Amino acid sequence: MPHIHTSPGQHDLTCSAYIVRTDLGVPRVLVHRHRRLGRLMQVGGHVELSETPWSALAHEVVEESGYDLDQLAVLQVVPLDIEAHGAVRHPTPFQVNTHRLPGDHLHTDLGYAFVTDQAPRHATGEGESRELSWPTLEELWAEVGPGGALADVAEFYTAVVEQLLPVAVALPADSFSLEDPERLSD
Repeated sequence: MPHIHTSPGQHDLTCSAYIVRTDLGVPRVLVHRHRRLGRLMQVGGHVELSETPWSALAHEVVEESGYDLDQLAVLQVVPLDIEAHGAVRHPTPFQVNTHRLPGDHLHTDLGYAFVTDQAPRHATGEGESRELSWPTLEELWAEVGPGGALADVAEFYTAVVEQLLPVAVALPADSFSLEDPERLSD
């Protein structure tokens, strides 16, 4: 989707899904060749003005990877049991970063880590990249460079596989609400 903010120094909010398959012998990570950037990276996209970050990520995951949320578990380090009256609770991202894009435009990205033991249920959406692959970490690092994978993608996936996966709790991704808070009743 297009950028909401286009003037220099403005920020768009984006969400990323770092998806790891655990059923292929060794962990394998999902990357796709971004259609506009031509680089291997995680799936994800912009949070629109009418979306929560979690609902934006949910539809981006379906469109760009072919996964439904019920096929994924989101990794959480310390899942707190807090009741939030009048609010919608979302999973906690494993990383948050702000990075500069060409033209002095900025993205603040919420990165969520997922695991799965199955192939995507659907093909990617119309107009989305069809070039998806499941490299090992070693294979992903070998792709880092011009025209290949972004270094931060390899770094984040390495952190997910080596640091987060061994200690996190995997919660069903579809157990988190996609509703907007104004649709809730107290």
